[in-house]
Amino acid sequence: MEVNVIGAGLAGAEAAYQLAKRGIDVTLYEMRPLRTTPAHKTSDFAELVCSNSLKSKELTNAHGLLKEELRLLDSLIVGAADRTAIPGGKALVVDRVQFSARVAEAILSEKRVRVIREEVDRIFDGVNIIATGPLTSEALSGSIKTLTGEENLHFFDAISPIVDGASIDMGHAFFGSRYMNDADDYLNCPLTEAEYNRFYDELLAARRVDLRAFEDTHYFEGCLPIEVMAERGRQTLAYGPMKPVGIVDPATKGQPYAVVQLRREDMAGRMYNLVGFQTKLTYPEQERVLRLIPALREAVFYRYGSIHRNSFINGPAVLTTGLQLKSNPLVFFAGQITGVEGYVESTAMGFVAAISVLCFVRGKPFVPPPPETTVGALLSYVTTPRKDFQPMNVNFGLLANYNKKRKQGVVDNALASIAAWKKQVEETL
Repeated sequence: MEVNVIGAGLAGAEAAYQLAKRGIDVTLYEMRPLRTTPAHKTSDFAELVCSNSLKSKELTNAHGLLKEELRLLDSLIVGAADRTAIPGGKALVVDRVQFSARVAEAILSEKRVRVIREEVDRIFDGVNIIATGPLTSEALSGSIKTLTGEENLHFFDAISPIVDGASIDMGHAFFGSRYMNDADDYLNCPLTEAEYNRFYDELLAARRVDLRAFEDTHYFEGCLPIEVMAERGRQTLAYGPMKPVGIVDPATKGQPYAVVQLRREDMAGRMYNLVGFQTKLTYPEQERVLRLIPALREAVFYRYGSIHRNSFINGPAVLTTGLQLKSNPLVFFAGQITGVEGYVESTAMGFVAAISVLCFVRGKPFVPPPPETTVGALLSYVTTPRKDFQPMNVNFGLLANYNKKRKQGVVDNALASIAAWKKQVEETL
């Protein structure tokens, strides 16, 4: 039996790869480059749109634990990230170009995967995995609405600007990570109190993209535009993305009043993105306001911040615990469209969807990963009925029986449980 995977992003690539290496023929559909989106820049598989960071590497952080669970499950995406990592402090940061190339190489080398570049506007006969992500086309969104019987929910997400590394004034910047002063993973741009206050005032006064064409602007709380955060109070940024905690300025030997951190986009440091500075300011205003940061007074912008719509389904209302559509067992969903938020979270749902489809086509019962694992906790979140369903990043609060006083025990138990689940899956299939 052949499986159609619609969308070659993180979840779709993961799902296609996992099915193919288990003997299932896959047709993988990707509409780019024939049709692009407001956020994508390339036609590559698994393009990282918002950031080149896959977040924490530490196992005592939920993001780090999720990646380790996926390593144990032989994830294509996490494996590619590990092989294309560049310095990023405690985060797993990758070279975007090399990362996508690794994913594409793995997919294209699978003889059971056939890639078709075309826009899909309908659900095919046979088994389908819809992994079109938060930027699902309007045509396919219409088909999904018909299938689910639910109106697609949506919120708005924003991406951070990228600047030319050579245009940064190094006389007003220094390398170092929080609590790791000898590291060069981040380029820190300090501000005095007066500089911060001027930046804050101009940020609030700056012109923004006209959103009159959109309705119900619901931002994801974990990825708020910088100007929206600023509206919550003058000190919000100083305690948020511009917090100076753990940073020592070698010029003053003290902690700056505020700091903007830049992160490499490539190993050579030719490009840097402004960490946590997603924005919906107009392009001219982005240049004007961001150049008030002393180190960026002459900054050359390779990419401006922008805004785009993110769509997701009401998973708890329409999906089974195997990400299978309740009203049509031939349709499965994977990735951010299920209601998870984040690169690795999307990958995890791609992996789960592949295993669920494999069980379905082979007539075996699907057993979800345990809820005390991060993979299982995310799956439970997007499939368990709840009021006011909204997208969610992985966090320890989702895990069953989480005890913050016994975090290491929680981590050890999660890793043991995901390994046991993998063994059970292998024995069943």
